[in-house]
Amino acid sequence: MFSHIMLGSNDIARSKKFYDATLGVLGCEPATPNAKGRLTYTHDGERLVITMPLDGQPATAANGGTIGFAMTRAEQVEAWHKAGVENGGKAIENPPGVRHTAMGDLYLAYLRDPDGNKLCAMYKMPSA
Repeated sequence: MFSHIMLGSNDIARSKKFYDATLGVLGCEPATPNAKGRLTYTHDGERLVITMPLDGQPATAANGGTIGFAMTRAEQVEAWHKAGVENGGKAIENPPGVRHTAMGDLYLAYLRDPDGNKLCAMYKMPSA
């Protein structure tokens, strides 16, 4: 459905530290800024791009928006959350853990990246 997701940043070096750590948990290689200063992370054919806004205005977080990253196990969610907090992210909402939803049991963790974007790590737990 998506060709890529792009997020604005006001500090590419700060974002690189955060995303290299959190996406490294998924197996992504650290990003190298391209000629435009953008960071591109690729995982399972999906791309996340971090960039300074092209219009020269400050990057702002989407109110009500969330980007979710699929995880393969609860421990990976915990590692993602820990890496994020240790690298400039802010823990938000409830601590990482199980949420009982209409989709079944999910192991979730939420962070704000250094620019305020809301991120979620989600592991869909097997049915009992």
